[in-house]
Order: sequence, then structure tokens, then C-alpha cells
Amino acid sequence: MEKNNTSDSSYDSRPSIAKQVVSVPKNDIEKKVPTAIQMTDGVLIPNKNDNHVFNSWRITFALAIVLLGSLVIFFPEPYRAIFLVVIKGAPTTFQVTILAILGAIFIGLFTGLGSVSKSRLVNMISGVYVEFIRGIPLLVQLIFIYYAMGRLFQIEGMSAAVAALSICFGAYMGEIVRAGIQAIPKGQMEAAIALGLSRGQAFRYIILPQTIKVVLPAIGNEFISMLKDSSLVSTIALSDILRKGREYISRTFLSLETMLIVALVYLVITLLLSRLVGMLEERLHRNG
Repeated sequence: MEKNNTSDSSYDSRPSIAKQVVSVPKNDIEKKVPTAIQMTDGVLIPNKNDNHVFNSWRITFALAIVLLGSLVIFFPEPYRAIFLVVIKGAPTTFQVTILAILGAIFIGLFTGLGSVSKSRLVNMISGVYVEFIRGIPLLVQLIFIYYAMGRLFQIEGMSAAVAALSICFGAYMGEIVRAGIQAIPKGQMEAAIALGLSRGQAFRYIILPQTIKVVLPAIGNEFISMLKDSSLVSTIALSDILRKGREYISRTFLSLETMLIVALVYLVITLLLSRLVGMLEERLHRNG
């Protein structure tokens, strides 16, 4: 009997012990809510409110400037000579990038609108274009447009480079525009139509301005990615930064020194553009 009483008393005490073990304060549970992790294959635009990103950008930019300046100033042979040759390709790089980003935005706008269109045919055409272009590497598209289509349409180096970059990045830009439009609540379109606006007016004055704010960071990342991918135009004999460096290597065989200067020049330009895009985004949000 005593054994049974002991067993029963220990059994009755188990729920209280379990409660003590598994009970966790509510505040501790709320503090441990997992945060979402955002991933992107583009360049992270520095935000003034993000101290880690801004400090990382500032340190990286300072190191790049100090290293590039030290090599050019204190080691004129061969680094200053390399820099003076490589920097001559910067205008071509910027020209290709700016023209291509304008073309990509134009193509991406129509692709994004087609992706959200109620017409099944237009929607399907936009989807096929996006999937088709994203499945082919940019270098293959560039070579195909320059060598294959160049025979039919007499496309020159600059035109081929701009066309290839515009067509390739236009597919990605279309997905960005589509996501930006779908991020706007549908009730705003319905409210605008209820106030007497047509669908075109509602889109132009209500939806599109808000979409620009949503997609601007992604467009900035695509612009910076395009600047880096513009180095591929050196394969079709355009005298960009990389092409100038390769020509210098063919004359002097200083591959390590030349590629170091080319990499630092691209790094400085990319960091500057990422900061400018971040400032533009902050100003746009500040002005409403």
C-alpha cells in the first residue's frame, strides 16, 4: 500500500513538473521571432539607416581609392601607364551601359505590363520572352547578335552591344516591373475607377508613381550589374575598360598588374554608382 501511495503521489506531481519544464515566458517567445532574410544577386545599395551596410561601403570604397591611388602615384611604372590606358575605355563602358539601361527599361515596361495584362495572348508572349531570354547566357546572346544577326542587319559593335544588353536585361526588368505593379494594393485601382478615372488614367497617376518607388532599388541593382556585365562587349572588339586592359597585356604581357588596375577601376565606379542610386532612392522617399 505504501508503495502504491508513493507511486500515486509521484504520478500526481508529474504535471506540475512538466509545466515548470515547458513553460516559457511570453516575452521570451516574442523576442525569438525569426527575421526574414533577403537575398539578391545584385549589388546591395547602401542605405543611410543601415549602419553596417554604410560602414562596409565606406571602408571598401576607402580601401579601393587608397590602393588605386598608391599604385598610380608611388609605382608609376607600370601602374600609372596601365591606368592611363585603361581609363580611356571608361567613356565606351558608360555609353554602352546608359544606352542599354534605357533600352532595358523600355522593354521591361512593356514586358511587365504584358505580364499583368488580362489578355491571355499578351500574357503568354511576355512570359515566353522572359523565360527564353533568361535561359540563354548574355555572352551567347551578344555573340549571336553581333556575328549571326550582324550579317543580315549590318549591326555594328556598339549597336550589337546595346541591343544584346537591352534584350537580356529587359527580361529581368520586366519581372521587376511586374512585381512592382502587383505590390500595389488592388483597392487603389478600384477606388480610382470609382472616382471617375479610366483605367489608363488610374494607372498613370495612381499606380505608376507608386510602382517607381517600389522598383527603384531593383532597377539600381540591375544598372550596376549591367555596368559590370558590359565588360563582355570586349569580345566584339569594343574598346571598353577591359578591352583596353587586354590590349595592354598583349603588348607588355603584364597580366597581373593590368587586371589589378582593371578590377580596381570597376570597383570604384561600381561603389560610386551604388551610393548615387541609394541617395536617389532616399530623396525619392523623402519627397513622397
